[in-house]
Amino acid sequence: MTSLEMFRLDGRVAIVTGASSGLGVAFAQALAEAGADVVLGARRVDRLRDTASLVEATGRQAFVVATDVTDPDACTALVRAAMDAFGSVDVLVNNAGVGTAVPATHETPEQFRAVIDLNLNGCYWMAQACGRVMRPGSSIINISSVLGLTTAGLPQAAYASSKAGLIGMTRDLAAQWTGRKGIRVNALAPGFFESEMTDQYPDGYLDAVMSRVPAGRAGDPAELAATVVFLASDAAGYITGQTLAVDGGVTIT
Repeated sequence: MTSLEMFRLDGRVAIVTGASSGLGVAFAQALAEAGADVVLGARRVDRLRDTASLVEATGRQAFVVATDVTDPDACTALVRAAMDAFGSVDVLVNNAGVGTAVPATHETPEQFRAVIDLNLNGCYWMAQACGRVMRPGSSIINISSVLGLTTAGLPQAAYASSKAGLIGMTRDLAAQWTGRKGIRVNALAPGFFESEMTDQYPDGYLDAVMSRVPAGRAGDPAELAATVVFLASDAAGYITGQTLAVDGGVTIT
């Protein structure tokens, strides 16, 4: 196998959660371009069908499943549907999540718990369901954030807590599963990429934080998607338990 061939995902099946918009769409399309069939999970099924069309345009198969990852049973059902449709699950991209910015003295228990339930607990239920069926050589990629490593000027205690927790969960699952099951578990910590989440930021916020980005710009979703393909592939076969910041250098400033 050549170095370039190690990046291919031919014959593999990937699940992408939160695949109805934004970065999830980019991840699904990139995995398909690398050769994977893709199972798409999210609550907005109508928008999942648009993502499925992008996957199918690459010549790969797409399968759509309405999924609320905060429900462990729904996560199990998504994985079962993937197994029924394709016979295996080789890659999980834990992308479903929500961003909030609420001052800590005003955030209600319900608001805080909702963020943790989706961003952290939902990733755990998905990883748990996939870990039960994945074969050696499989890969789980948890989409964390640089806000799990640093701060960025907004009141985001719930979001930062969820993303920092996801980094800890990544390390522990890698320690449990890499040696025993042959499943690699890694996390990505994206910096600033345009998405539905960044659309909610105050006017001028992204421009203001660019002074903290040595690269001097926001990221292109294709750059992050290519990193997902790398971690999913044999090219990253000796990488596990790591958090890779794809942030233009934010975490070194």
